Amino acid sequence: MGTLWHNGTFFTMRDENESVSAVYVEDGFIRGLGDQEELENRFSGLIEKRHNLQGAFVYPGFVDSHLHIIGHGEKLIRLDLSEVNSAEEMKRKLEEKYRSSNDNDWIFGEGWNENNFSDRKIFHKQELDEISLNKPMFLTRICRHAALVNSKALELARITKETDDPKGGVIVRDNNGEPTGYLLDTAADLVKDVIPNVSEEYVERALQVAVNDLFRVGLVGGHTEDLYYYGGFKKTFDQFFKVIDGREVKFRAHLLVHHEAIWEMEKEGYDKGEVTPFIELGAVKIFADGALGGRTAYLSNPYTDDPSTSGVAIHSEESMKEIVMKARKKNRPVAIHTIGDGALDMALTVLEQCPLEEGRDRLIHVQVVNESLIERMKKLPLILDLQPRFVASDFPWVMERLGEDRIKKSFAWKTLIDSGLHCAGGSDAPIEPVDPLLGIHAAVTRKRVGESHEGYGAEQKLTPFEAVQLFTSGSAYAIERERERGYIAEGFVADFTILDRNLFSIKADEILLTNLVMTVVDNTIMYMN
Repeated sequence: MGTLWHNGTFFTMRDENESVSAVYVEDGFIRGLGDQEELENRFSGLIEKRHNLQGAFVYPGFVDSHLHIIGHGEKLIRLDLSEVNSAEEMKRKLEEKYRSSNDNDWIFGEGWNENNFSDRKIFHKQELDEISLNKPMFLTRICRHAALVNSKALELARITKETDDPKGGVIVRDNNGEPTGYLLDTAADLVKDVIPNVSEEYVERALQVAVNDLFRVGLVGGHTEDLYYYGGFKKTFDQFFKVIDGREVKFRAHLLVHHEAIWEMEKEGYDKGEVTPFIELGAVKIFADGALGGRTAYLSNPYTDDPSTSGVAIHSEESMKEIVMKARKKNRPVAIHTIGDGALDMALTVLEQCPLEEGRDRLIHVQVVNESLIERMKKLPLILDLQPRFVASDFPWVMERLGEDRIKKSFAWKTLIDSGLHCAGGSDAPIEPVDPLLGIHAAVTRKRVGESHEGYGAEQKLTPFEAVQLFTSGSAYAIERERERGYIAEGFVADFTILDRNLFSIKADEILLTNLVMTVVDNTIMYMN
């Protein structure tokens, strides 16, 4: 017995102008497309349920191709600093958090961004000590490649003037060599290592809160990387089973595995592939560099606004090759975080030397490119994992970091797609807001809400159809599921994002006025307005 969804506009995403008005579903898969009368006749006697969509617009279920689901949940349950617009407001929120916390608590904050402050202030440990001298403080920057800590946290981590910078990280120091409390990339891990492990209940709560929020914005799935940060692979992986049970909660969770968590994954008897119909293990995650905001993205030439640095390479070429070769022995693809062109060059060199027998590797972010790098990418089996919302968040300050020449080939989504490269779309939540409509809007307009200019790098704007493809067929292609996900077609999963507007015909700024009607996974309504 099956379900008839009708009286809607179902965009198949096979072609920009292709749509049907009804879909018939059995056992979670689409078995027929057409109009209501046609499907009523074709499946007479089999239709058990009917959903009248009252003229709504139906898209293949939106999937975020790169986020950190548990991190997103933490942002929702911890102190969120991502919307703070001044140093004074940030200080006030931290003081309030200190007063409301228990004596033995760490004080955590998520998402501060000095580029939102008029003075671009980065707090010094002494200023944080004035707020909290006795309770350790750990404040994650928006990019998650830098953190601010107070003296108590430095003391617990035994970071002093004599402490060497760790490989792939920087302990920012004053003129006397004293740590300022600003830690870049792996230097922040020195403090993370002394933060008490969170409980399984905490991880479960963060995951549940996050998944519920993803349903709220129309996401049916996400490709996430969480399995290294919350007490290890098993402790974290077990929570996915608890939350995404496949009965009450259906969500397509594709889990990337940090390269340092692979040994525990193998110890527990798991490998790449489907574990349940809703949980699957994916590529080996590797960080090649940091982020542009903290000047830790690894560039081939120095930063324009700070010629003393070219950023931070997390791995040498040799150590990255060693990690990739270990993955290749088990025929596993890799997913490499590459923001700077120096990191991208290194990653491509390693992938060229270590070809994948079958499947596709993934390059995440790919923000700074050039023609030579594009030509090299075209010769490899790759999916590029883009975050359109970065344009709205990083401009105009990123132009100071990269300079006029490099910015022309940065955040170059249109160039990458027109070059024939396959691209997927994500948010990198909690770094950016998780709502896919914000990402689609940013891809189409390349500006912030309310700005009146033509867009940053206007020639790189995507069409609405190309932008929606990033979150549908692109995300499916990224995990080799393009034959069963990402389209509304016979034999494909019945995952739908149902909206009250046609994203392909409305004005660009109306995208953000669009409302979610339903989020449907496996023919099951997981959220309804």
